[in-house]
Amino acid sequence: MNDTIRLTDTLNTLPENVSLVAVSKTRSIEEIAGMYKAGQKDFGENKVQEMMQKEEALPKDIRWHQIGHLQKNKVKYIAPFVHLIHSVDSEELLHIVEKEAIKNDRILSILLQVKIAQEETKYGLTFNEALQILTQKKLGAFPHVNIIGLMGMASFTDNIQQITEEFLSLNSFFIKHQKEFELQTLSMGMSNDYPIAIQCGSNMVRIGTKLFGARDYNK
Repeated sequence: MNDTIRLTDTLNTLPENVSLVAVSKTRSIEEIAGMYKAGQKDFGENKVQEMMQKEEALPKDIRWHQIGHLQKNKVKYIAPFVHLIHSVDSEELLHIVEKEAIKNDRILSILLQVKIAQEETKYGLTFNEALQILTQKKLGAFPHVNIIGLMGMASFTDNIQQITEEFLSLNSFFIKHQKEFELQTLSMGMSNDYPIAIQCGSNMVRIGTKLFGARDYNK
């Protein structure tokens, strides 16, 4: 199946209001270039080093999304070009993003990552912490950061009810505070659970395997 068919098939499963971030971690320059030629412009990477190498080699109108856990000492490397940081999971990290935005004379767009999964390995803010940050932003803090929405990852489980409840908890928080804090983006859902996420209100999904095929981690 070629890149255009895979992309078209995936987009056909998404409502018009849902945007697609193609998860390109571990994918080659050639694979990403093929998906780009098929019309995809938004690509998500987990590792800063990998994103930097790809950004240098690929067309400059690609919109790069940092979707993995972001270490504070790595923000400076992506600040000059990143389109959206999905994974701001602490106020300390947000201060670093603000600092690097100033250095690069940019307004950096971010999502606050809220922990909705029951797994200990997942990162994220509590709902109260997210609300405190949004309130600070409204009062004038972080002038070089644009908080456009929220991101959450459900537990990795076959329990559809649990996944649904976790997504709905974030959607409820999003809807409650959307108008006051001018939130636009609710990023939930990956290859294994994005249909549930969309039913639960997601308007941005992060899909890799469905687009590119199964990963070969032995490469």
